[in-house]
Amino acid sequence: MFRDWNERTNLVLRLIVATIALAGCCGAQECFSGSEIDPLTAKAVTAAALKYFSMSVQGDVAGLKANAVSEVAANFRGIEQAVVANRASFAQGQPAETRVFVLDATDAKTVWQRAEFYCGIYNSPDRVGFAIPNLPPGRYAVTIAKVTGKEPITLTMILQDSGNNTWKLGGYYARPNSLGGHDGQWYMSKAREFKDKGQLHNAWFYYLTAWDLLAPVDFMSTPQLDKLTDEIQEARPADLPSTSAPMELAAGGKTYKVTELAAVPVGGDLDLRVQYDTADASNPVLASQDNVTVMKTLLGKYPEFRDAFEAMIARARDSAGHDYGTLTAMKDIK
Repeated sequence: MFRDWNERTNLVLRLIVATIALAGCCGAQECFSGSEIDPLTAKAVTAAALKYFSMSVQGDVAGLKANAVSEVAANFRGIEQAVVANRASFAQGQPAETRVFVLDATDAKTVWQRAEFYCGIYNSPDRVGFAIPNLPPGRYAVTIAKVTGKEPITLTMILQDSGNNTWKLGGYYARPNSLGGHDGQWYMSKAREFKDKGQLHNAWFYYLTAWDLLAPVDFMSTPQLDKLTDEIQEARPADLPSTSAPMELAAGGKTYKVTELAAVPVGGDLDLRVQYDTADASNPVLASQDNVTVMKTLLGKYPEFRDAFEAMIARARDSAGHDYGTLTAMKDIK
């Protein structure tokens, strides 16, 4: 449904950096939208976007691959998985809204480390920015199609002009707009409630969930998303664990080094995943016992998690590559 949420913190921080850069990027490459796009290009891009959307509805992975640029076709597994996972949501109907942006990065001799595009009038409430890494010189289009229904979803595609207004698939990003029947605005409101209560960890994870539901892609900037990134920065807890700075939990004569806390969607629920290092995760019985201990100890340290998550996933990992996970409903963790 969503991509791996291990990267949520880093993605948001990278977006914040990109947003700051876009705010002063008046020398960025050219971006055209609406009436700024010449009619022939607008018609060709729209036709290609509709064609690739229809292929997505049909689950035509082979057709999409055949219409992709060579670099993308050679590494198509991620797009294939996104098409298969979201086909039912695409099939709810034609997009209720499709936005088109044409990006001109032709004035370059080498691959852009990060090509920056500024669309619209500066300080306008409708302005949009894109910061796309490792972009070869060329002419591109970004199409953003929203499909409404029981499971609303946004499909964002990057198209590349291969010549004569022939637009091939260069990027494919499917992102659900709701989780458990709630949209991004709901999760943002809940994040603010948690923040007001002093539950900063719950607020942080709900802000990240709101971001994933509201932002079509992580390399896009709008005034609304800029405001959300500011709130996210302010809500970041100081003690979030990482591989380089693990959180130590002492229990039962052992010390567990937590390297990650992440909110992950499981079905229609939002669960909390805790990942930690252990000497040996190869024995399922012992790893399961350690998982239970870690979950209980973490809830003792942060009881607020009971208010925000339906379940907890504890994952033990060792240096040999063994991995053992346990999922337990919050109500069953005593």
